[in-house]
Amino acid sequence: MSGSEATAPSARWLAGFADSLQRQDIPAVLALFGDDSYWRDLVSFTWNIVTVEGHAGIRDMLAATLAQVKPQGFAIAGAPRAANGIVEAWFTFETAVGRGKGHVRLRDGKAWTVLTTLQELKGFEEKRGATRPLGTVHGAIRGRETWLDRKRTEAAELGYSRQPYCLIIGGGQGGIGLGARLKRLGVPTLIVDKNERPGDAWRKRYKSLCLHDPVWYDHMPYLPFPDHWPVYTPKDQMGDWLEAYTGLMELNYWPATECREARFDAERGEWTVVVDRAGERVVLRPRQLVLATGMSGVPNMPSYPGADRFKGAQHHSSRHPGGEAFAGKRCVVVGSNNSAHDIAADLWEHGADVTMLQRSPTLVVRSESQQQHGRSLYSEEAVQSGITTDMADLTVASIPYRLVPQFQIPVCRRIQDADAAFYDGLRKAGFMLTFGEDESGLGPMYLRRGSGYYIDVGASALIADGRIKLKSGVSIERLTAESVVLSDGTTLAADLIVYATGYGSMNGWAAQLISPEVADKVGPCWGLGSGTNKDPGPWEGELRNMWKPTAQEALWFHGGNLAQSRHYSRYVALQLKARLEGLPTPVYRAG
Repeated sequence: MSGSEATAPSARWLAGFADSLQRQDIPAVLALFGDDSYWRDLVSFTWNIVTVEGHAGIRDMLAATLAQVKPQGFAIAGAPRAANGIVEAWFTFETAVGRGKGHVRLRDGKAWTVLTTLQELKGFEEKRGATRPLGTVHGAIRGRETWLDRKRTEAAELGYSRQPYCLIIGGGQGGIGLGARLKRLGVPTLIVDKNERPGDAWRKRYKSLCLHDPVWYDHMPYLPFPDHWPVYTPKDQMGDWLEAYTGLMELNYWPATECREARFDAERGEWTVVVDRAGERVVLRPRQLVLATGMSGVPNMPSYPGADRFKGAQHHSSRHPGGEAFAGKRCVVVGSNNSAHDIAADLWEHGADVTMLQRSPTLVVRSESQQQHGRSLYSEEAVQSGITTDMADLTVASIPYRLVPQFQIPVCRRIQDADAAFYDGLRKAGFMLTFGEDESGLGPMYLRRGSGYYIDVGASALIADGRIKLKSGVSIERLTAESVVLSDGTTLAADLIVYATGYGSMNGWAAQLISPEVADKVGPCWGLGSGTNKDPGPWEGELRNMWKPTAQEALWFHGGNLAQSRHYSRYVALQLKARLEGLPTPVYRAG
C-alpha cells in the first residue's frame, strides 16, 4: 500500500472513531479496535499516564472518562503512511479543557495501537510566537518597572513573602526542564538544589565523563543544542549549558539549598518543607512537591566484613572524584554497569592497575551501534528528513510498553550480528553477557530495571585485551587491611575499592525527606511489572509513579534520561497547571 493509499483507511477510521466518541457509543468505539489492541493516554483522557489493553481495558477507561472529556474536532495531521501491512496516521483533537495530538496504527482496518496526548490547556496556552509578550510598554512612564526590576522583585519575594505553588527538589536537567515548562505556563515555581551552581551535578563527576546518548536525543525543552554541539557532550560542557539554560529561561533557582524535611497537611492542602539555604533555615509552603532527583534513589553502599579494617580508600561510584590521585595504585571496581566501566576506564587512563569485579551478566551495546540501529529517530538524518524532536518523542511514546520488546528483539539481533567480533572478544576475556531475558536488548532493560547495562564508549576494548583485568561470576567474601577476598578464594591486593553498586528506588528520597510511611504508601518508582529480573509483577504497563499522580496527594516524581525528562515534563507541567487553575482533574486509575 502506498502512502497515498494509506489516507483513505486512516480518514475512514478516524471519522468513525470521532463519531463514536462524540455519541459516547462505547460498543461502536470498540468495534474499531482489533482484539489485540492498546490505547495509551498521556493525560488527555485520564489525567494520568495509562495504557489500557484489549476491549475490556478500553471499555473500562471510556466508561469512566468519556462523559467529562467530551472529545471532538478530530482531524488527520500530516500524511498517513503504510508499511508491512500497518497504516499509521497522526491526528489532532480537542477535549473539554484542552487540545491534543494522537497517533494510530491500523491492522486490517482496525486499531492496533492508539496514542492520545494532551498538548495544551484551553485558555492557558503558552505565550509564544504571535502571542509572545511585548516586553515593554512604549511611551513615557514615570516610575517604570523594568524587566530587571520585576526579576529582582520576584526573586526576593518567592519563598518568603510569597509562596511557590510548586516546589521542585533537585536542580539537575530534570528539575530545570520541568521548571522551564512551568514558567512558560505561569505556575509560580521554585527549584532547590544542594549544589553551589546549576550543572554542578555534572561538573563534580570524574573528568572523562561524557553523555553516552547523542546530542539529538538530549535536547532540553524549548532550547535545543546549537548545530555545532558535539555528538557526545562532555560533562563540564553539559554543566555550563544547564547553568546558562537556567538563566535564559528565567528560572527561580536556589543553589546551595538542601531539603531537611517535608510533611503534607491534608486539611490545608499544602506541604511544609524545611530547607537550609546556604545556612539560612527557610520554611516553604508549596501546594505541590516534585522530587526531581533523577531516576535513581539513594546509593546502594554494600557492607562487607572487614571493611572497617581496610587501609585504602573506598567509596560509592557516586562519590568517585576521578582517577588523577590513583596513578600506579591497585584499584578494584565492584560492578559492571555504566558507572563501573566509565570509572574503570578513567582509572586505567590515569595509570592505575584496574580489576573489574563482575557479579552478574551485563548487557553491553556499542554506542555507535545503538545509535545506528536503535535510535534512528534521533539523528542528523532524521533532522534532515524533517523529523522534529517532538515528533520523535511522540513516535517513541506511541509504542505501548507491552509491545516494546516485540519492536526491539529484531534490533537487538541486528546489533549482535553486526558486532559479533566485538562480543566474541568480551566472551573470550570471561565477560558475562546478556541481552535481556527475552533478547530484547537495551531499551526494555532500561525500562524494566534502569540498570544492568553498559553503553560502550571504549572500556570494553580495555577488558577484551586485558588492560582492565576481570573477575567474573564471583562476589566479595570479606576485606582485609590491604586486599579484597573473593568467594572463589582469590585475593586481590587493593589500594582503592569503588562500589559501582547502583542505587535504590527513587522513592528512597521520599523516605528520607518525608517519611518511610509515605514512601511505602507510594511504592517503588520505575519498572513496568514485567516479571523479569529486578522488575517484579504485577504488570502495570507504565513506569511506576513516574510523571503522574501518586498515592500521596500532591507528591510527584520526575526523572529519567534527558529525552524522557524533556518529553514527560510537558505532561507533569500540564497536570500541575490544571490544578493551579482549579480545573477538574478526575484521575483514572489513581495511584
